[in-house]
Amino acid sequence: MVSRGSTNQRRKPVSEPTVAQATESIYASLRADNADIDAHIGTLKEALAREGIKQAVFDPTKLAQSNRSGRKLMQAYFRQRGVSVRFSD
Repeated sequence: MVSRGSTNQRRKPVSEPTVAQATESIYASLRADNADIDAHIGTLKEALAREGIKQAVFDPTKLAQSNRSGRKLMQAYFRQRGVSVRFSD
């Protein structure tokens, strides 16, 4: 008979990213020419729902295009994917 080990071993739950971690991943993606941006937006959307937050807040100084048109484009892109975005002052 094959032993599978103890059945009462506690498994460490997989840590899910926080909103802050997901936001940092998006900043990194933006610096890398939007690499995997849609996956990072999905992660952010899940983190926002888990933490009960309605909007993602981004620092415009960390954006590649921090001008008004760049911010509006980012808001529109994220809104199409179900994430409301605002910018810190």
